[in-house]
Amino acid sequence: MNGCILALDQGTTSSRAIVFDRNGREMARGQKEFTQYYPEPGWVSHNPMEILQSQYEAISDALRTLKERNADAGEKGSCGIAAIGITNQRETTVVWDRNTGEPICDAIVWQCRRSAPICEEILRDAELTDYIAKATGLLPDAYFSATKLKWILDNIAGAREMAENGDLLFGTIDTWLIWNLTGGEVHATDYSNASRTMLFNIHDLCWDKRICDRLGIPMGMLPEVHPTSYLYGTVSAASGLPDELAGVPIASAAGDQQAALFGQACFNKGDVKNTYGTGCFLIMNTGSECVLSNNRLLSTIAWGINGEITYALEGSVFNAGSVIKWLRDDLRIISTARECDELAESVPDTGGVYFVPAFTGLGAPYWDMYARGTIIGLTRGTGRAQIARAVIEAIAHQSADLLDAMREDVGEPIGEIRVDGGASVSNVLMQFQADISGARVLRPALAETTAWGAAALAGLATGIWAGLDEISRLWRCDSTFEPVMPPEERAAKRKDWARAADRSLAWADKADA
Repeated sequence: MNGCILALDQGTTSSRAIVFDRNGREMARGQKEFTQYYPEPGWVSHNPMEILQSQYEAISDALRTLKERNADAGEKGSCGIAAIGITNQRETTVVWDRNTGEPICDAIVWQCRRSAPICEEILRDAELTDYIAKATGLLPDAYFSATKLKWILDNIAGAREMAENGDLLFGTIDTWLIWNLTGGEVHATDYSNASRTMLFNIHDLCWDKRICDRLGIPMGMLPEVHPTSYLYGTVSAASGLPDELAGVPIASAAGDQQAALFGQACFNKGDVKNTYGTGCFLIMNTGSECVLSNNRLLSTIAWGINGEITYALEGSVFNAGSVIKWLRDDLRIISTARECDELAESVPDTGGVYFVPAFTGLGAPYWDMYARGTIIGLTRGTGRAQIARAVIEAIAHQSADLLDAMREDVGEPIGEIRVDGGASVSNVLMQFQADISGARVLRPALAETTAWGAAALAGLATGIWAGLDEISRLWRCDSTFEPVMPPEERAAKRKDWARAADRSLAWADKADA
């Protein structure tokens, strides 16, 4: 069992810990959900201490299962963890006291729109907006960490004074975990996470002083930035983790979507993956070239390994799998995610119903912070099945928007997508995704590609795997979905979807009035 990697997959709704062996096989896992806070409409918060506790509990559960498995196999002694890799929900912003390690407020989650007025102010400055796009690859939006951090400094009592005195630290979730795992010794992030803050120059590979000064963010708050596959430090005996992890190296940190791209073995320029999680994230590997989008997609860093930077082009959907959870937990139309599939499969189509899940605005390629959810085409014959199918199709339509924009940006056809994430287990969703996109959809045998990506990156840093070719050979396809929808039907459905999206965007006009 020696040479196992412990991947910490800290997501938007739960923290997971998964142990992989050197053949990419899952050996054990633990998972703990944590609380979602919605203090005002459009606001989303997490308790950083609850996140940390949930991650620790997930680790303990995974190690307990691993040791039980070892005992059954007649092996005794240590748990055999050679390294730890971290992957995390991106953009979510934590600020804590350097001296006490205590957060000064709840974390502001990537979905949260509370800093939209700050973005509006930036957008009124055309020169600054253009500079941000060119330097960071991003568009000014409440999605990213920069304006969340500014909001904290402007609205939490005493925060700005503490920051200017050097008493506060900022981090995305990877940084928060690394800080705590190392007992407060290491304040660091990686290139992929830094590139999602709207504060990092992705060409010069440094924090951008002009942007920080403009937003009033003291640069002393910001973490050191390192490669994605890198020895960040070791687990401290004072971290609160099980004793057998003390001294184990933390050997990778990667934003969840970049980790999934890596876990899908999308190592070549032009490779594309789509993750169906809380949101949807379509990413293309663009190699050493930083492609600037003409269609409001994002340019970002995929990873940094051995002194080389790999860039990516990305489109983000804010609400995907979260909509199925909304049907289950809030509307109570379904009792399980599988029931949504069953309902959708029971009808041939939506009966003309289109649903646009803009609960927290619309991401790429619209980038409208004030768009709101819309359902149109209802008739007296509309029932649970039609609504469930409209939700499934909405997830695929949003991803198709991203794929269309990406095709225009690169000027080349995209005929294949590798998929992962919780909702990718839905056959009806995957088939409709292939049909509405006109692209083959490949679902891997290993479902946990995000955690596996973090593990593989950590294994590279510690010599468990010699290189990308060795990792690539571990990827296996489980299911293939070929597009079968006639082109004229696809075009008609895409046109109707665009009309529905326009209705959702119209709410933003009302908000401006």
